[in-house]
Amino acid sequence: MNKNMNNMYPYFFLIPAILIYGTFFLVPTALSFFYSFTWWTLTDWEFIGFDNFIQFFQEPSLRIGFRNTLVFAFTTMGGKVILGLALAVFLTSKIRNKDLLRSIVFFPALLSTIAVGYTFSSMMHPTKGVINTILSFIGITGPNWLGNPDIALLSVAMTDIWKGVGIATVIFIAGLMAIPTHYYEALKIDGGSALQAFWHITLPLSRPAMNTVIILALIGGLRTFDLVWAMTGGGPGFSTDLLASIVYKQYAAGFFGLSTAGNVLLFLFVALVAFPIFKFINRKEVDL
Repeated sequence: MNKNMNNMYPYFFLIPAILIYGTFFLVPTALSFFYSFTWWTLTDWEFIGFDNFIQFFQEPSLRIGFRNTLVFAFTTMGGKVILGLALAVFLTSKIRNKDLLRSIVFFPALLSTIAVGYTFSSMMHPTKGVINTILSFIGITGPNWLGNPDIALLSVAMTDIWKGVGIATVIFIAGLMAIPTHYYEALKIDGGSALQAFWHITLPLSRPAMNTVIILALIGGLRTFDLVWAMTGGGPGFSTDLLASIVYKQYAAGFFGLSTAGNVLLFLFVALVAFPIFKFINRKEVDL
């Protein structure tokens, strides 16, 4: 008996974590799946089967929402990977004031997303915004960044990249600093160039960090709501509507069951997109 208790003793420390995880994740997730099949309010509910899902798929903006969500997620993910890796290579090179520059790059990640959204929406104003004012000084007529349906989603995506590239850079810096320096020394002795060092050493050996950035940025992009809502509210028209903003509109209109079904679909959509990509990019990693 005492031996069994000794074997179980370490697992007792998991109980607080299990309770917190179950209370704030497992239980709400299970309730979301249940209430997606109901018509419900704060005081009452009625089981209606798949009616919420059928109605949600009849939303006129849903097709645009799926397309916009994929475009936004892959655009922001690509931008964070490319810029994050470039900044990490620069910030791990032999430059002065390295720590200060790293702090400046990471600073946007500390800001409130809503505050960033309102700030950039003001900066992107077609006539009074700072961006178009600067462009006018050099003879360029700036576009209506958030009012033009053709570029509004891209404008929001660029803002998201600006805010999130700092985290990607930090992850890449950690990955680059873990690469043994003797690889670079051996290549230098063999007469290799800086480009060859990047292509044959830095890029393959930073793959674990790159995989982390890809998955985090992709899932974050698929779930984005707050930045889009602060900058455009899903407009003009449905041009910047994402799945998350469509769900929010249903909730704000009082269709709680419908919005819950949308949340379930968003959860499944993120899983169906992210999981295969996660399996693909982690098939083979380079060992140091």
